[in-house]
Amino acid sequence: MGDWIPRTELGKEVAAGAITLDEIFSTGRKIKEPEIIDKLLPGLQSEIIYIGGSPGKGGGIKRTPTKRTARMHRSGRRYRVSAVVVVGDGNGYVGIGKAHAKENRDAIEKATQSAKLNVIPVKRSCGSWECNCGGSHSIPLRITGSEGSDRIMLIPAPRGIGLCINDEAKKILRLAGIRDVWSKAFGETRTRGNYAFSIFDAFRKINSMKLEAVSKRAQPKREDFGDEEGAE
Repeated sequence: MGDWIPRTELGKEVAAGAITLDEIFSTGRKIKEPEIIDKLLPGLQSEIIYIGGSPGKGGGIKRTPTKRTARMHRSGRRYRVSAVVVVGDGNGYVGIGKAHAKENRDAIEKATQSAKLNVIPVKRSCGSWECNCGGSHSIPLRITGSEGSDRIMLIPAPRGIGLCINDEAKKILRLAGIRDVWSKAFGETRTRGNYAFSIFDAFRKINSMKLEAVSKRAQPKREDFGDEEGAE
């Protein structure tokens, strides 16, 4: 960060300390430099989604961090490597990115930079009627995200349930700061890249909704509706 020279107007404001991350998202400004996220989220963590696979011993698939594809040319096969990376601070911010390159290291690095440019806030709450603790350990409502042929439904869960979802998807939810959730998947969920992006799509849909926080104390009481016997 010491040798970062901002190239955009937003980057210059961030380098000068004149704007915060919440202000950026509230005004709808687009982040075009990954260093902005490095500056505003110093505790950022990253996880690689294992989207590739190779035949394992005795059958089955051995999962790999990257996926290699080949294309036939006159000179022979040309290989390309793709990677999916998720970044987040574990406290309400998460981003996901996908990139292609000729080498594994380059693909992962490019995907990480792309994920930083796609960071969004995640609305967290306790939307489970079984818990209703008013905390931020789950999501506020049931939501469905989709990508390609994959659809994933995220359902609020009470505190202590944990993440009832695919192991690769747990990486995304943990980095987003979500600790309890139920899920239901539809479609070809073996394509882990689309599976990860469908969860990110669900987060985007939650952000597009206007939600009103309702605590236990704010819930209506029986006397607020009047005397039922007197009403008769």
